[in-house]
Amino acid sequence: QVQLVESGGALVQAGDSLRLSCAASGRTFSRYVMGWFRQAPGKEREFVGAISPTGGSTNYADSVKGRFTISRDNAKNMVYLQMNSLKAGDTAVYYCAARSTLWIGPGRYDYWGQGTQVTVSS
Repeated sequence: QVQLVESGGALVQAGDSLRLSCAASGRTFSRYVMGWFRQAPGKEREFVGAISPTGGSTNYADSVKGRFTISRDNAKNMVYLQMNSLKAGDTAVYYCAARSTLWIGPGRYDYWGQGTQVTVSS
């Protein structure tokens, strides 16, 4: 069982940077692929990116590639989403998620956080 709690969401201006954090419980955190997703009002939840258990590999959606970076600290049971050059279209609730299957991409994840709101004003 893994429990995930996101934090760091805020209201920012277009062009700003923001870092989201996700704190995970459990001693097996380092075994999980960690993903970030987002859901804007009236839209389906979409994959943002994911990171391998060791942090050695990442995968990003085309819409955020080059602007967003995922990292993790397994010693602290933390995963981060660094967001740069934010746009109004990045406004959404952001969720972190964990999966035990070793696929660094979208699809089914086993555990989800409650989400944190990011609002980008233009």
